Amino acid sequence: MLNTVKGFCVVVVAMALWGCSTQIEDYKGEQPALKLEEFFNGDLVAYGMVQDYSGKVIQRFKADLQGTWNGNNGVLDEQFYYADGTTQERIWRITKTGENTYEGRADDVADVAVGTTAGNVLNWSYTLIIQRDGEPFEVQLDDWLYLVDEDNMINRTKMYKFGIEVGEITLYIGKK
Repeated sequence: MLNTVKGFCVVVVAMALWGCSTQIEDYKGEQPALKLEEFFNGDLVAYGMVQDYSGKVIQRFKADLQGTWNGNNGVLDEQFYYADGTTQERIWRITKTGENTYEGRADDVADVAVGTTAGNVLNWSYTLIIQRDGEPFEVQLDDWLYLVDEDNMINRTKMYKFGIEVGEITLYIGKK
């Protein structure tokens, strides 16, 4: 009987937490409206940090971004400069697939990143392949980009492995 009560309580708590989670639709009325082809067009700069599962900052970085668009197809060239002196390049190839939907591809992204906008927000979901001890390591990303105004954006990303949160990325992106 006690196990049944415990099981019921776990289900109720899980349902309550699921019901409280943020949905992209929560932002549909927010302004200014985010259009990737407008914000990620031209020169941008980003500053950010990576935190581990405990919240400890394990990496800081600056990135120079260059976005170009041709119709519904865009390229976002990201050049990362990490505090430890390492550098990295990621080139996103983005396709606008609908009024509020996008797909993205990059060499270190497994399969396709799928994104939806609503109001001033984009939510991307994808699997990123990172190097850990010299070996490829896949993490799932829940990536939220919040347009503050026409020139500034805040990006918060949670990283998961086997459904368990293993880290977080926070960054500011601004037009140059």
